[in-house]
Amino acid sequence: MERAGIQLLFAGTIFSSAFLLFLVQPLIAKQILPWFGGSAAVWSICMVFFQAVLLAGYAYSDWVTRHLRVRVQAALHVGLLLASLAFLPLVVAARWKPTGAEDPTWLILGLLLATIGLPYFLLSTTGPLVQSWVARTPWGAQVYRYFSLSNLASLLSLLSYPVLIEPRSSLLQQAQGWSWGYGAFVVLCAGTTLLVAYRWPEAVPSSASAASATSASGQAAAIPDDKPPRWSDALLWLSLPALASWLLLAVTNHITQNVAAVPFLWIFPLSLYLFTFVLCFESDRWYRRGVFLPLAAGVLVLCAFGLQHHIGSDVRTGLPIYVGGLFVLCMFLHGETARLRPAPRYLTRFYLMLSLGGAIGGAMVGLVAPHVLPAYYELGIGLALTALVAVAVLRHRTWLRVSGAALAACCAYFLVVQIRSDTDNSRHLMRNFYGALITFDIRRTDPASYVRLLSHGSIKHGEQFLDPLRRREPTTYYGATSGIGRAMAAAPSGPRRVGLIGLGAGTLASYGRSGDVYRIYEINPQVFELADSEFTFLRDSPARIERVLGDARLALEREPPQGLDLLAVDAFSGDAVPVHLLTAEAMDVYMRHMKPGGVVAFHVTNRYLELAPVVARIAEMKGLHAVLVSDDAVASKWLDPTDWVLVARDPAVLAREPLRTAASPIALPANTRPWTDDFNNLLSVLK
Repeated sequence: MERAGIQLLFAGTIFSSAFLLFLVQPLIAKQILPWFGGSAAVWSICMVFFQAVLLAGYAYSDWVTRHLRVRVQAALHVGLLLASLAFLPLVVAARWKPTGAEDPTWLILGLLLATIGLPYFLLSTTGPLVQSWVARTPWGAQVYRYFSLSNLASLLSLLSYPVLIEPRSSLLQQAQGWSWGYGAFVVLCAGTTLLVAYRWPEAVPSSASAASATSASGQAAAIPDDKPPRWSDALLWLSLPALASWLLLAVTNHITQNVAAVPFLWIFPLSLYLFTFVLCFESDRWYRRGVFLPLAAGVLVLCAFGLQHHIGSDVRTGLPIYVGGLFVLCMFLHGETARLRPAPRYLTRFYLMLSLGGAIGGAMVGLVAPHVLPAYYELGIGLALTALVAVAVLRHRTWLRVSGAALAACCAYFLVVQIRSDTDNSRHLMRNFYGALITFDIRRTDPASYVRLLSHGSIKHGEQFLDPLRRREPTTYYGATSGIGRAMAAAPSGPRRVGLIGLGAGTLASYGRSGDVYRIYEINPQVFELADSEFTFLRDSPARIERVLGDARLALEREPPQGLDLLAVDAFSGDAVPVHLLTAEAMDVYMRHMKPGGVVAFHVTNRYLELAPVVARIAEMKGLHAVLVSDDAVASKWLDPTDWVLVARDPAVLAREPLRTAASPIALPANTRPWTDDFNNLLSVLK
């Protein structure tokens, strides 16, 4: 009975640490996303930080278990646990808000370190440290099952946040709940630490542990021989998890940017990644070389081929190929890692190398790739490296080595084809923290219909006719029959002051007239660069163009009232919706800058989200008036169907022609909360 209670204490400590570890990641990321334009890259930078701190936690666990006596370990660890309470509650200070001139990467890393550094570090140490203590007990033979348990807790935490926690609580409530949970973890972990220091101040010999362990054939993974690991095994401990982490982020980038801009799509790759850890370390029965080696070989070829073929970018084929492929390849990488696990006395070093590998893989994709690769080529590189590491893993069989080398060559060939296709068919490839931009020309049978297009992954950000006689003609989402086109036509006839949130190719500048002022807010400096070098909307416009680099809402909060006749908020087409531009507080900021008869136009065209009711609910809350203008664009094949929500203080403004004939009321679902900075939920507006 006592043994069961102690095992439950160990399991509860590890489970709670892993659950809180993964719960804090979306919680803290959601707090800071509004400050950095809602960019998907924020999540990648956060992942790099979490992996780096995880590495530091594993290094700490390895060092203290090898150099300190158990009771000294206990005193140090309890002291750090108590010190970490000073970081609570988990709320990011406003002083970390960017001004727009900083490098977002280093600012994000700095604020994460200052806000969650020590608590996250201690949560990271718990798994390997407690498992090293379990190895001292008479049932230490089952120690690796606790690693599987920790990954299961991480998976449950990941899935519970968007489904159970986010829809039912505000950010402040989430931060407070997490802080209380962390306080309970500190008590639990401190109790576990002191129990071990009291009951097992010295190690139980490994042979005794193995002899007294309860047999769990088919359930617990077999314990390896108690002998020092070879250097080649240690190198594989590093490289296998590194490639798994690399593929996780690379596949996530590919499917969210190039396949489908679907909110929450990033959850599936991360869930499968964690699930492979659960399976591979729960027991040896799940990973079978005879099953997964042929599958991995086929997946490598298919995924590499898809990068330069339309099956890899079509949502119907691309999603199953890359999500399923990630599962198979992570089963191979994590399964081979589990086969190389050492005796329990070396487990902290084993976990340290796993963590180091994960941090290296994440850093290569999250930090290095955006600065050295002009487009999303890291997935093709990762596939080729995975085939090469298979050569090292299967080095004892010649035909398997040869097969791995052939697979690596095949993946490299398809990568070269992908790069050549991009460079041959595009004019410019550019990439930074905010993603990859590409411009290319589309030539049709009629030269007057040639266009130049700007895209960000699978999202089109504007196009322009190349014919000099047509290059000031509005295209895509901005035609005369669209909501923004009608709002422009209904605006006062004199000089207008127009604000644009989101530049794209600069198409809306085509509506500019002499005497008008167009003030453009754009967070990505490369968009300004391409709008100037590849398109002529800005320089052709008779209006005076003012530029503001940085997040629009932060800039508008700092600026004096601009007296705008029209403000176009055009930033909601992709999966990384900048929610901070769609809250009640954001509406207050917009209205402060509007003239009494001004109109705020929200571009809510989106294949996956129903955003019109969100805007209408906020307008209702603020005593404003909102209408929807849906345009099916049947009048011109150069225009795209669009939805724009127009908001004004005075309903008479929305009754002007040509708005009145195209406007329709917006149905509001019952019992829906208006979005605020403290509460918003994309899951509730999925179509």
